[in-house]
Amino acid sequence: MGNLWSIRMRASRKIENRNSKFEIRNLECNEIHISGAEGLYEKSEIQKVVKNYIERALNHPRGKADRIAITIEDIKRKPRVISSLPLATVSCSKPVEGKQIVSELLQSLGISGKAVDVSFELIKKCNMKGAAIITAEKGERLEPDLKRGVRASRLGIDKSVSKVLSLKLSRLGINTDTVREALILASKVASCKPVMAEVCMSDDPGYTTGYVASRKFGYLRIPNIKHAGSKSGGRAFFVREGIDVDKAVEYLERMPVIIQRVASCRGTISVNEIINRPDK
Repeated sequence: MGNLWSIRMRASRKIENRNSKFEIRNLECNEIHISGAEGLYEKSEIQKVVKNYIERALNHPRGKADRIAITIEDIKRKPRVISSLPLATVSCSKPVEGKQIVSELLQSLGISGKAVDVSFELIKKCNMKGAAIITAEKGERLEPDLKRGVRASRLGIDKSVSKVLSLKLSRLGINTDTVREALILASKVASCKPVMAEVCMSDDPGYTTGYVASRKFGYLRIPNIKHAGSKSGGRAFFVREGIDVDKAVEYLERMPVIIQRVASCRGTISVNEIINRPDK
């Protein structure tokens, strides 16, 4: 593999917030996220990837973007090579069950109920661009910029390995950009030693599958984690108390990581099967 380039795309649209249903007062403009994508690629792939990213931004079901930002960066550091997390789908039929499953999985990993509650509140508010960093015991937030959060970035998958992943996901009927890219991101986050687990729920009103990811349990998709049409969404990284926050953020945002091996991809299983206790 030759020198790699990081290609990142973010598409957004400005919206107007009115503090009155009947009059326009103190009009403010905010951006809403429409689409995003990123990966690590060889130089020869840049033009093709950029074209694909732009087409995705212009034809996203969330609406028409009025701003598309493409960042192309030569990666100087040697990427860390990792494996993807093992993947499985947790049986879940409705949001109230999804919340219970998330709480049960996270607490079985040693994350306190308080920390879980903090993450739920943040996801409900849906007002962060990146992820929150939450201490697993006290539920304290550590990210330097509480409005921006932290963005896991500079991540990708080897081209030949990507084909293997697509084949495994196709057998399960879930070979989509959304699933592949979420797995790649979650795998990088889990490779950061201070991170115990991640919880994520998309803010896309049409996508109702979230996930919990960790080194212990792998990448666990949770269908029906929210109601269709809901714009709530966000993500949180749970970390051990007393970590070096700057070092963790540096790894998550700046360290290039590439997947060169695909772990197992399983179908639907129960939460009880995951945490190794018999079904009731």
